[in-house]
Amino acid sequence: MSLPPQPWPTGLADQVEPLVARVLAPNGSPFTFTGTQTYLVGSGEGLAVIDPGPDDPSHLAALEAAIAGRPVMAIMCTHTHRDHSPAAAPLARITGAPIIGCAPLHIESDAPRVDAPFDKGYSPDRVLADGEQVCGPGWTLTAVATPGHTSNHLCYALEESSALFTGDHVMAWSTSVVVPPDGDMADYMASLDKVYARDDRIYYPAHGPAVTKPRQLVRGMIGHRLMRERQIVKLLTEEPRSIAALVPVMYKGVAEYLWPAAAQSVHAHLLDLERRGLVRLDTDKWYPAPKR
Repeated sequence: MSLPPQPWPTGLADQVEPLVARVLAPNGSPFTFTGTQTYLVGSGEGLAVIDPGPDDPSHLAALEAAIAGRPVMAIMCTHTHRDHSPAAAPLARITGAPIIGCAPLHIESDAPRVDAPFDKGYSPDRVLADGEQVCGPGWTLTAVATPGHTSNHLCYALEESSALFTGDHVMAWSTSVVVPPDGDMADYMASLDKVYARDDRIYYPAHGPAVTKPRQLVRGMIGHRLMRERQIVKLLTEEPRSIAALVPVMYKGVAEYLWPAAAQSVHAHLLDLERRGLVRLDTDKWYPAPKR
């Protein structure tokens, strides 16, 4: 999906349904679409803020304006990439609200970054396990553990309206990048199966438009990843290849500036296939595993 024409509605509070308002952060890029979308949940006294976004003064000011003096009961992050969680700490200082949600996580890696680096300063007051809830006046948010994009990724289900806040796990504009060592393709696929089994009415991702046909989109995403897996095995059966040699063949119709991100997801697929005994690595080339 190409970026929509500017101007984008940065800083404006958009009431997307009675219990949910959305504020767009000014951090649009090829990897964040038009920017991070922060969601305010609640219609009266007592709000939850989901994915407060980057620590940007203009975004914090926009959130303060949208909160409009109402009590904030929880600041909740889906994961700790720096386009999602850094505003949690300053917003907590402004509002007095606790930071509740995903676990802290910081991974050091020498690999070129194709997603946002981790937020070293994230320090939650409470970490939610799968199925735990946070409640406020007229709303209930349930944590749905969805590791894969990151090991600490959570989605949040708004029980009153059957909406799911999907962070970076499911987005309509792009597939989620899976970057080893923390990103794990097997976990990601299992998490896709998990949300596919749910009956959510709508998804609100952290980037891009709302998903109004959730199961249809997730079914397509699962099929796409399985297709990539089969493609890798087929290409390696033809001849051993490095990741650098696989990517131009697999993504020949994709803009080259996206190839580093594609390479990370190919690597995640290869590690998963290796664990399953389907491929093997020798020096810098991947081979089909010998048949038993």
